[in-house]
Amino acid sequence: MNGAKYIIQKELTRVFKDKKLVISLFVVPVVIIIGIYYLMGQMQTAMQDDIEKHISTVYIQNEPEGFKDVLKQANFEGDINYLDVNTDVTEIKDKILTGDADLLVVFDEDFIGKVNNYETGNEIPEVKTYYNNSEDYSSVARNNFVNQALSIYQQQLLAERFGDLSKLTVFHVDIDPESSIIVDNEKATGKVFGMILPYFITFMLFTGAMSLGVDAITGEKERGTMASMLLTPLKRSDIVIGKLISISILSCLSATVYAVSMIVSMPVMLKGFGESNMEGFALKFSPLQVIQLFAILLSLVYLYVAIVSLASVLAKTAKEASAYVTPIYLVVMVAGMITIFSGNSSKELFMYAIPAYGSAISIQGILVGELTMVQFASTIGGTLLLAIILTTLITKAFNSEKVMFNA
Repeated sequence: MNGAKYIIQKELTRVFKDKKLVISLFVVPVVIIIGIYYLMGQMQTAMQDDIEKHISTVYIQNEPEGFKDVLKQANFEGDINYLDVNTDVTEIKDKILTGDADLLVVFDEDFIGKVNNYETGNEIPEVKTYYNNSEDYSSVARNNFVNQALSIYQQQLLAERFGDLSKLTVFHVDIDPESSIIVDNEKATGKVFGMILPYFITFMLFTGAMSLGVDAITGEKERGTMASMLLTPLKRSDIVIGKLISISILSCLSATVYAVSMIVSMPVMLKGFGESNMEGFALKFSPLQVIQLFAILLSLVYLYVAIVSLASVLAKTAKEASAYVTPIYLVVMVAGMITIFSGNSSKELFMYAIPAYGSAISIQGILVGELTMVQFASTIGGTLLLAIILTTLITKAFNSEKVMFNA
């Protein structure tokens, strides 16, 4: 094993003495991730502020008597334009379609008369709201108008018809909704992070392994240093082990930088998306969960390094190695991405044994505190089995003079 230790030391020294590599692996990711998340949060906040400051352009046709007072009472803010019954609203609808107007409200003709003369079985008076649901301004204007003005107006008309509305109230549902919420903040936080963190972790681990593995193996073959190494007394199995371990260490460090950067900067993004109260967010792990997460990440890194290393060994140039690895990279991205859309639906046990995907859903299970030991064992077993098979193939490739010397 002394040969493997020598290779590990050589690879780690080569990387950490190269300032450009250190910056690209451990500094640039932090800047990019924090910058992207901060920018996303700021853009979302700016968009919400813009919507709140926007003065809605609203057209009302056939407004009932007294409705203007209702708008004042509701404090509905907007540029209100009143239309009589004979006005052709086609032009107004076109304006809504193009975004030049936000809302058209049309009351039935003789609206108050129909309300006052209503009898059971008659047609119920209608208020039509025309809006563009693909435009934020229009959708917000419609929601505010319905929830503020029309809601108050409906209550007033009901009070005129029935008198004391409290007599019509049979029961209330959650007068204070906040007091009725029963939630495990840690699990709720885990679900938020569990939507995207497994995806980012799985593909970032592969990204680190890909960039490091191709250079460490194919790059050395191109530069001729691999041939020199193979002619030394070092066992080729030691070279394989040393290469795999050193690339795995560097990949783990790179992925850790990515993951920590995301966790630190994610609250900034969530605030921009409406998560204004972040005090309840708490991402905590038990000692067992830490061990499980660490084991999953190590096995996953080992698998990714083995995949990239095998492709790099078989390739004659770095460009060719990248061509081999890219399709696998896309598969890994898809496997991780599935967790974003699958939510927390139950998974069959065999799914946990699927390399890459099983690791992603296991990480998701850890974050919400629901991963069982059987599922954990299935994930580790499936990942390591494939990694060991690939390691055997890499060792055979290293023992082939034709492969290693690009004959």
